Amino acid sequence: MQIKKVTDPSFRKYGKVIEGIDFSNIIQKMADTPLPDDVVYVASVPELEACPEMAAIAESLYGGMPIQIGYCNGNNHLLNAVEYHRDSEINVAVTDAIMLWGSEQDVTDDGHYDTSKMEAFLIPAGVAVECYATTLHYAPCNVGDNKFKVVVVLPKGTNTDISKTGDRTPEDKLLFARNKWLIGHPDAKIDGAFNGLTGENLRV
Repeated sequence: MQIKKVTDPSFRKYGKVIEGIDFSNIIQKMADTPLPDDVVYVASVPELEACPEMAAIAESLYGGMPIQIGYCNGNNHLLNAVEYHRDSEINVAVTDAIMLWGSEQDVTDDGHYDTSKMEAFLIPAGVAVECYATTLHYAPCNVGDNKFKVVVVLPKGTNTDISKTGDRTPEDKLLFARNKWLIGHPDAKIDGAFNGLTGENLRV
């Protein structure tokens, strides 16, 4: 799989590089977060949210909406699933990381998606990107054998538990958590996921 840089023009349909906000305090605080042999995601971390850039991120990138700052750290080479939200996601690469991205517009009416449409992009350490709401994504992937640390910023409450009251629309079967629609790959065996990914479970 070809791995492009987020500065490549082809990235523009998925997101953009964030400029004008200094994430150095958050990156420094990430030194205290674990780096396991699998993947760990924590939606909201008080120590990260106490950093002075929290206010600038909320105002400039989310128009004053309440936000949460967490992280996704670990060791991963596989796609496994794709997810999307109703809002943009900000990813800050503490280490070099590879992200696999696709377009929600390519999801079929019955919730299936062909993994051959995904593209891989390198986010260098220290770079922050906005991942648009219509961009399919999931956990970061390693660069080589090096584990990754990535800051994840989202509207407050995203990815927390949700109690579903029934399926009203075809998309409801993808609703996996609060503000999180998920399509799993059968090989990943994600409990409770709709396994709508077709094609290879991509490996980076």
